[in-house]
Amino acid sequence: MRQTDLIIFGVSAGIALGLLIAGLVFLGVRWYKNRARLSRCANERSMTTLPIRVHGIGVSTDFSASLSASTADAGSKIVQKSTPSMWRNNQKKEWLASVSGIASYNYRDIQKATKNFTTILGQGSFGPVYKAVMGTGETVAVKVLASDSRQGEREFQTEVSLLGRLHHRNLVNLLGYCIDKGQRILIYEFMSNGSLANHLYSKKEQTLSWEERIQIALDIAHGIEYLHEGAVPPVIHRDLKSANILLDQSMRAKVADFGLSKEEEFDGRNSGLKGTYGYIDPEYISTNNFTMKSDIYSFGIILFELITAIHPHQNLMEYINLASMSPEGVEEILDERLSGECSPDEVRLLAHVAQKCLNRLPRRRPSIGEVSQAIIKIKQRQLLREDLGSFASRDLSRVASMIEDRQVELRNMAAAKCQN
Repeated sequence: MRQTDLIIFGVSAGIALGLLIAGLVFLGVRWYKNRARLSRCANERSMTTLPIRVHGIGVSTDFSASLSASTADAGSKIVQKSTPSMWRNNQKKEWLASVSGIASYNYRDIQKATKNFTTILGQGSFGPVYKAVMGTGETVAVKVLASDSRQGEREFQTEVSLLGRLHHRNLVNLLGYCIDKGQRILIYEFMSNGSLANHLYSKKEQTLSWEERIQIALDIAHGIEYLHEGAVPPVIHRDLKSANILLDQSMRAKVADFGLSKEEEFDGRNSGLKGTYGYIDPEYISTNNFTMKSDIYSFGIILFELITAIHPHQNLMEYINLASMSPEGVEEILDERLSGECSPDEVRLLAHVAQKCLNRLPRRRPSIGEVSQAIIKIKQRQLLREDLGSFASRDLSRVASMIEDRQVELRNMAAAKCQN
């Protein structure tokens, strides 16, 4: 009996020891797996590999990680996810620079370049815009996010996200950004002649000639055409207006301010009403569905601004409707500074294009490609008219010279007769 008890005790102890060893092994394996998983997650957070997307000509990088929250708001399809706190805490700025391909600056550099933010160029919904001279000697425009602007934070992320991949001669170029000391700052190429709105409505600015207005219309059309038909995916600007059209030293126009822009994939259902009163598509107001044709409507308003120099806030649409019922047509509301300085036929043709853009039904509005082609034809007419005028002027000059020579010859003949 005693031997039996010893056997039972030995077996029980062996089983208990086996269970203890098995438990320790299980805990060890679980600890190792958890540690490996945590290490893998840490590595994934520090990865800088990027998805590559094709955009028209060539390729460019798209945002993930710290910008994914903003591109999700913008309706873009994204691969990786992160949290907005990464923006608020100013984390991984160097990584963001490598993602976007846009230069990153510290606050001290910007403060020095702007001479402590003294030379203000203007004030927008995003915040004030200052003139700056960088250390390289390049003059730039610095746009500073208002510290209390939550909307501005989203606009900042949208502009960096989009302009990091959108490049065209008729879009204002984003040169850099700053996320430092709680500040959000964008650095753009400097457009020395300011906004189209200033030239149309400020008495201090030089009057735009008809030829310059046609070229500006064509430049804007080319910029929008790139957004709608050249970018992949296409981009809807959503805030086209004369104040967002900037002019360089040669009076060539570029589209600016992409803070409200969305990629076409975004359905717009939860975006809320965005844009500027007077330029907003009535269909968008009623349906909250902003499409490319909504941009076309806004461009139609800008075309009529070029023709009339009447601001949308000054009842431009009422003037347009009255002119459509007048025998004189659009010439009745033509900018008085253009009187006698432009071709009435060209004015009517441009007004016809603008009127199509303002069609009440979006599906009947032309595409931006069709608008561009129509403006190109007007530009060609203008150039032909100038050439013919130049030839006629040279012919008249030649005839006048011949008449003058003949008069001199006759006077000489008369003088010779008197001497005889």
